[in-house]
Amino acid sequence: MRAEIAQRLFAGLGPTYDRNAALRSLGQDPRWRRFLVSRVPAGSDVLDVATGTGAVALELLGRGCTVTGLDQSAGMLSVARARLGDRVRLVEGRAERLPFEDAAFDALTFTYLLRYVDDPGDVLRELARVVRPGGTIAMLEFALPRPPWRWAWDVYVDRVLPLSRAPEWREVGRFLGPSIRELWERVPLERLLELWRGAGVAEPRHRTLSLGGGIVVWGRRA
Repeated sequence: MRAEIAQRLFAGLGPTYDRNAALRSLGQDPRWRRFLVSRVPAGSDVLDVATGTGAVALELLGRGCTVTGLDQSAGMLSVARARLGDRVRLVEGRAERLPFEDAAFDALTFTYLLRYVDDPGDVLRELARVVRPGGTIAMLEFALPRPPWRWAWDVYVDRVLPLSRAPEWREVGRFLGPSIRELWERVPLERLLELWRGAGVAEPRHRTLSLGGGIVVWGRRA
């Protein structure tokens, strides 16, 4: 169900996605993505899941990685193709059923994915399946800031994000805050780290960024 909601929400947003993502993260989204990519060893063969318009894939190329990008949105992938050309292999598909063999990649990244899946534990196991033992898995997600910053975050996501001249971005803005809260209610951080370990990721680590606005979790495939 959540995957279908995401596909509907983002179907036509590809051409304006990067600009709006930067604006809605108050300019922090590019920095968060760079930190995510810094967790991946240079020169790795990487699968970037929920690649969207290819922003993370582009950063991975800058680290000398070979990149395959996967996304369920054909519209997003068309923007990624225009941006990346033939430097990245792009595949339309879903994180719940990756069309790759076991241990096919050195590393895997994913961005803003778990809020759009019904069972994060199942998805994490599927993601880990395609990573070689010892390979890196890293994710980026919006976090819920702790007090005293939480009140400002609530005001921002509830009252500011839904403001947009474009109806499609108003809908995304209305969805974003509740979806982030619901994710962390379902899967608090300690539970998320347990799910990572249950998926076969050894000693997952995390870092919150920008006063708690973003969080990166990473670890190595056992």
